[in-house]
Amino acid sequence: MTGKDTFEPEKKPLMQRLGWLLLIWAVSVASLAVVAWLMRMFMAAAGLSTH
Repeated sequence: MTGKDTFEPEKKPLMQRLGWLLLIWAVSVASLAVVAWLMRMFMAAAGLSTH
């Protein structure tokens, strides 16, 4: 086997890779905010205060 037989994935442009990174980060932060909001709503419904 020669060195050319190895598989090299296609390099995506830097801006595309950073865009995906930013998108994944934003979705994770948003989902964490939704979970925190839901927990506050359940706590309020149970009579617990967040103050």
